[in-house]
Amino acid sequence: MIQIDNTQECFVELWRKLEHTRRLHLLQRKRYCIRNILKTWLGTRATDDLIFEVCMRSRLEGYNEMPPPMLSPRDPREFLRAVVSVVMDIGMRSVRYKVLDKAYSIAFPQSTPINVNKKRSKR
Repeated sequence: MIQIDNTQECFVELWRKLEHTRRLHLLQRKRYCIRNILKTWLGTRATDDLIFEVCMRSRLEGYNEMPPPMLSPRDPREFLRAVVSVVMDIGMRSVRYKVLDKAYSIAFPQSTPINVNKKRSKR
């Protein structure tokens, strides 16, 4: 069972746990999808209602294969935002994007940062 909150330390841990879970599911020959990830992470707390809410907020489907976080981080980022949002019972906008993206760079230092091509507004 993991402790989920809206901090950088938690986000780093979630990114690492997501990659660890991907490898675990690969070894177990389990589908690496939202439903199975949540069942692995939360055990019996991962009810159908919780899984449905995470899928709705992330706009991802529960049985679709999740891309590896190191290669394609955008869908996993939305998944993590939704998990934090649902478990903490806060809005998606309350989950801090910049902190989540910085945590990705800490968890996967060899990968390209998520928002590297994002244009900055001129002030």
